[in-house]
Amino acid sequence: MDHQPKFFENLSGAGKAIAVLTSGGDAQGMNAAVRAVVRMGIYVNAKVYFIYEGYQGMVDGGDNIVEVSWESVSSILQVGGTVIGSARCKSFRTREGRLQAAFNLVQRGITNLCVIGGDGSLTGANLFREEWSGLLEELAQKGKIDAEAVKKYAYLNIVGMVGSIDNDFCGTDMTIGTDSALHRIIEVVDAIMTTAQSHQRTFVLEVMGRHCGYLALVSALACGADWVFIPEYPPEEGWEDTMCVKLSENRARKKRLNIIIVAEGAIDCHNKPITSEKVKDLVVQRLGFDTRVTILGHVQRGGTPSAFDRILASRMGVEAVLALLEATPDTPACVVSLSGNQAVRLPLMECVQMTQEVQKAMDEGRFLEAVRLRGRSFENNLNTYKLLSHKKPDAELPKTNFNVAVLNVGAPAAGMNAAVRAAVRVGMTEGHKIFAVIDGFEGFARGKIKEISWGDVGGWTGQGGSILGTKRTLPAKYLEKIAEQMRTNNINALMVIGGFEAYLGLLELSAAREKYDEFCVPMVMVPATVSNNVPGSDFSIGADTALNTITDTCDRIKQSASGTKRRVFIIETMGGYCGYLANMGALAAGADAAYIFEEQFDIRELQANVEHLTEKMKTSIQRGLVLRNENCNENYTTDFIYQLYSEEGKGVFDCRKNVLGHMQQGGAPSPFDRNFGTKISAKAMQWISKKLKETYRKGKIFANTDDSVCLLGMRRRNLVFQPVAELKSETDFVHRIPKEQWWLKLRPLMKILAKYKTSYDVSDSGQLEHVAMLPKEAETGAI
Repeated sequence: MDHQPKFFENLSGAGKAIAVLTSGGDAQGMNAAVRAVVRMGIYVNAKVYFIYEGYQGMVDGGDNIVEVSWESVSSILQVGGTVIGSARCKSFRTREGRLQAAFNLVQRGITNLCVIGGDGSLTGANLFREEWSGLLEELAQKGKIDAEAVKKYAYLNIVGMVGSIDNDFCGTDMTIGTDSALHRIIEVVDAIMTTAQSHQRTFVLEVMGRHCGYLALVSALACGADWVFIPEYPPEEGWEDTMCVKLSENRARKKRLNIIIVAEGAIDCHNKPITSEKVKDLVVQRLGFDTRVTILGHVQRGGTPSAFDRILASRMGVEAVLALLEATPDTPACVVSLSGNQAVRLPLMECVQMTQEVQKAMDEGRFLEAVRLRGRSFENNLNTYKLLSHKKPDAELPKTNFNVAVLNVGAPAAGMNAAVRAAVRVGMTEGHKIFAVIDGFEGFARGKIKEISWGDVGGWTGQGGSILGTKRTLPAKYLEKIAEQMRTNNINALMVIGGFEAYLGLLELSAAREKYDEFCVPMVMVPATVSNNVPGSDFSIGADTALNTITDTCDRIKQSASGTKRRVFIIETMGGYCGYLANMGALAAGADAAYIFEEQFDIRELQANVEHLTEKMKTSIQRGLVLRNENCNENYTTDFIYQLYSEEGKGVFDCRKNVLGHMQQGGAPSPFDRNFGTKISAKAMQWISKKLKETYRKGKIFANTDDSVCLLGMRRRNLVFQPVAELKSETDFVHRIPKEQWWLKLRPLMKILAKYKTSYDVSDSGQLEHVAMLPKEAETGAI
């Protein structure tokens, strides 16, 4: 960062009152947002109010609008739905209702509103804001408030956060609740796949999304569904025949099950509904397959929020309070949103208008336009799905005569198999022969290499670990043998999916180019490691799954202490020297402290943490959570910290410790990791094709420049190819971490939410952007 950091210490909320409400359909993660707004509001010395039951509570007033304290939001982070209630409200749609609502707010001095809901709720809030001064004048004329109040409360500031499982709001990559809804869908699909496999059945799954196909599309990508129906992209005329041919072809290829996903709002190209029953009847009549329908319904809204949703909602809640503090009468009502890995602010009405444009385009049959308006993330998902789900007949595929090898390197990470599947299928579509290397560089040297086909990788997306097998061994001691294998199998390009060892491996191979011509081929690395410690990428495949494991475990551990006396848990996480899992796990689980290597600490800080926790435990708070990265300090071990807290907390709380260990590497990949792995790997294979064309001379491939050995990483808002040679200067090789890590900026967020005084750099906040300005071609942190 070359800017001067800007801190919010000078932003005071003293004398301001902020109210938070949830409206419309509930979504997992709303409570995390409510908690962040309350705690950040109190942190900046503002008064904070709950408005219970959405707009209905605002109109009814009385006990529905209550001032809250720090403890009011304790233990709600892991709860699904919304603890302050939500209701559809007819009276707020009338001016009379809004007049009453304005009166209720003015009585309490509230002129800052934080609304968490869908586009309907946010549009209502904007209208309320526009009418505000008129409503106050009317109240004054009726003698309900005095002229002084009209002047004092002249302006209403509004900030919105989008809570909607459908992800149907333009301008934001991910709405609060979407990732959790995908978790529910994928849990069900994984369970259904095992029973379908047993009986050779076809399953038609109906998922939510009346006007938006995001959930259907992404879950189809994440489970490798045979067919998907979404409102934005209706199937072409004669789809019935095409689908039945595809299903029977898949059965002929020895596939024992078929999965078809239908969005509840799916339509054909004449705008006629396509229902799950209609699809089932079609399959039964035409093919005679044993077919079942499962309608997921409100299961998708339920359950505990995923780690992604908790962190997203916490970041947005804090950003919303900052936006309210900085708002002036001239700034338009804004929405706090996520673009890539960045929190941004967008004008509320621009987003609403664009969201309505999508619906209009669909109503008028302009479906390609509707897909484009949904944004880059949606478009990419659709293109990737089309690429991976339908195999073209061999006669239609180009033939390049290039051979590409794919291998896994390092420790296993959930999502690796999804990445291999995407690489194989995209590679074949591009006309290459794809070779799978078993057991990393070691297997490569031993000649464990075989051609792999389209069908071989069917059903791989949902599998954890590494099916190809992976080893940490580096190539340096096997260079001669690997070069020989590349010569024997005529390998023209390499795709390496793995962690820090994969990065070191590519550095070693490119250094060996002077000696071995065989390594003068395009090579690309896709980052996959639970530690998320690879330079050049904000995210690695597998880190989200590990984070969810940590968060779920912390929830259970905290719950184990309910009903007992006050208790503090010390939990050790993986990550090598990288504190990503400890830090983000602490944010998602609502921990009191996270000890990491990147932020050195001493005995004084440990002492301060113990005292802080002791003070908290003397209030109504019953449980404490402390996370420690496995290598954060060689002397302050997990045992040491456990013993210190046990001794110092005597008489106030007792202590327990847990080492989470290898469970963090296991488990089925999360929806995020499946999709991130699929999309990043598909893009990497397309890069290989481009490089092969560029470096083909006189009948052979010769690539020896730095830009022919790249790492594909997610940087802020974009997916970028970076030469590994250029990443050397960004790497701390001793501790195997990048020198700069974006998530360290979220450290203060965790501390603020745990009631510590701290400095929070808000340099990236505060710029109001416009929807059209968001880079369309970029890829995103959304899935």
